Amino acid sequence: MFTYNIDEELYLRLVDIGDRDAVYKLTDEGRGYLREWLNWVDGTQKPEDTTEFINMSKKNYADSSGLNAVIVFNEQVVGIAGYNLLDWNNYIAHIGYWLGEGYQGNGIMTRVSKALTDYAFDHLNMNKVEIRAAKGNVKSRAIPERLGYIEEGVIRSAERLYGDYVDHVVYGMLAWEWNKHGTRS
Repeated sequence: MFTYNIDEELYLRLVDIGDRDAVYKLTDEGRGYLREWLNWVDGTQKPEDTTEFINMSKKNYADSSGLNAVIVFNEQVVGIAGYNLLDWNNYIAHIGYWLGEGYQGNGIMTRVSKALTDYAFDHLNMNKVEIRAAKGNVKSRAIPERLGYIEEGVIRSAERLYGDYVDHVVYGMLAWEWNKHGTRS
């Protein structure tokens, strides 16, 4: 089972069925906030929908194609982060994340993204880590920018978000860049 300690108040743990109610509650209570940038929110209408997400996450972890972890902050589940895709042909890890609305402003997602970047290079031997965010999602885009990721470009109409198409900004970090710039812990 995957557990990754980040600091004294923050760690990641592979999402499990025991997290269902906490993850569903975060989703349900933050529905309006999360819906602005996440296209799966309307499809999560009952706890059983979260069970499906957890089962899919466990399957992806078992076949090494992805990793979804709960973000635990001061012993409370506050969001989800991990690798939406582990591309073993090209050694690229694709980081994805979301955080409950009430937990912003604590530096949680920056610390989590830094830890996931470290883990991808140190433990998975990836060559590259990517983070993609909707062009208008300024808060999400600030995370890779803060960590020194390089803006590589924009994918036009990359995602359909509740009837409208949004562009994605792609950020990348190569292993040698991460090492060279001393961004690592």
